[in-house]
Amino acid sequence: MYDIIVIGAGPAGISSAIYATSRGKNVLLIEKEEIGGTISKVSTVTHYSGIIASETGPTFSNRLKEQALASGVKIIYENVIGVSLSDDIKTVTTHQMTYKAKKVILANGCTPRKLGIPGEEFLTGKGISLNAIRDSENYIGKNIYVIGGADGAIKEAIYLAKLANKLTIIHFEDKLGAIPEFLDQITQLNNVEIHTNSRLTAVYGKDQVEKLEITNEATQSVQIIEDPGCGIFVYVGSTPNTHLYEGLTLINGYISVNEKMETSISGIYAAGDICAKQVRQIATAVADGAIAGINASI
Repeated sequence: MYDIIVIGAGPAGISSAIYATSRGKNVLLIEKEEIGGTISKVSTVTHYSGIIASETGPTFSNRLKEQALASGVKIIYENVIGVSLSDDIKTVTTHQMTYKAKKVILANGCTPRKLGIPGEEFLTGKGISLNAIRDSENYIGKNIYVIGGADGAIKEAIYLAKLANKLTIIHFEDKLGAIPEFLDQITQLNNVEIHTNSRLTAVYGKDQVEKLEITNEATQSVQIIEDPGCGIFVYVGSTPNTHLYEGLTLINGYISVNEKMETSISGIYAAGDICAKQVRQIATAVADGAIAGINASI
């Protein structure tokens, strides 16, 4: 029996657990994979106040973990498969056992979206990746393709371009949607080619990617690119991990919260990217977590 269970150990979950623990609460933090969540998979952490020089996703996540443990937060690594949130005593079930708490903070973020194209599932891990910092060394000196045009995609493209022979950005809109800082950096690289109004619509290969099918959005013309052994990194948004949370008010799949990070169910709070909000950054996730942790401790 715990005072508070936090689901998800990204910046929001870590923040909420630290604040709640500091207020004398018995807190259990449950994480499915690794501390940091999505941020643990990025090549470079930018803009957050207080980052160290050359901060990467793994280094930032490691410091989150160290701070949580030093603060007395209990962390377990289990996959949550069920919850019961409506009663006064909440239950959270994993493959190992069922945990109980008076209050629960939902901070398990989002899952990167896949393209859903022919060949993608089979070639994931054989040329297609969602994790540049982990997999990029497999494509040093080779051609790399980045799918997506928002901040996350272009930031990873900047990192990958330094390793690639040639880097190609494929984006379905008529221009990239990244902030000026990233756009300035990517346009200064001489081994980068940008294809807008284009989609990756199929990939082919057996033990590696052999060919890519690119479709022009305007003309619907199809181009086949033969590039054996290339790397494809996909950054096309994400979907909130709310499928277990029946009874909560959702907005476009995201959890609706008030200024105290309270959800529509008493005793249930949400924090970070899983919430319905305008801005999803480390800074806003940490702030959400602090507010949720403080209010859940009252």
